[in-house]
Amino acid sequence: MATTTLIRGADLVAAPWKNGGGVTREVAAFPLHAGLDAFTWRVSIADVAQAGPFSRFAGIDRTLVLLSGAGMLLDETDDTDAHAVKTHALTQPLDIAQFAGEAGIDARLVDGATRDFNLMVRRGAALGETEVWRGATQRTLSADVVLLFCASGSLQVALRGDAQPRALEADDTLRIDTPNALSCLIEGTGALLAISIRYM
Repeated sequence: MATTTLIRGADLVAAPWKNGGGVTREVAAFPLHAGLDAFTWRVSIADVAQAGPFSRFAGIDRTLVLLSGAGMLLDETDDTDAHAVKTHALTQPLDIAQFAGEAGIDARLVDGATRDFNLMVRRGAALGETEVWRGATQRTLSADVVLLFCASGSLQVALRGDAQPRALEADDTLRIDTPNALSCLIEGTGALLAISIRYM
């Protein structure tokens, strides 16, 4: 049986980045209360107020999604070739960038502060997939954990067997553990990030 947990954005607690260059709010992580060097996966929201380097996380695969602001350009450098630079452009809401946590990433802000959604998954321990769902849709959920994060607007999420749909506002998350071919109906005009995590 799937179990669900509603995580309200208003209840998230701000904490400094690993490198002190910004503020992050952890949405969920596994194992519960795992430190930054011990999690299997972690989902958070970050406020980026200034340009600068990202914290490095060896052995972690990262997915970043722009939530608000004019965006940022992430310059990824190759430690073996300082002239080889790959730029990830996050300039529209819900643009997605994926990169290795040990990569050298230097962020340039397009025009002022931004807010982003961050998925980190430990390589070899789990796989994470991020999809953007907009407006009304019906999906089938199958994973070890699914996180439905309301990126904008307001949405109603009805899971098969639910007596009442769950109302999600911006920054709210519905966590669903062990959904096995679980039918999910989304209604509303907002946008949702659907994170599927599978353990290896």
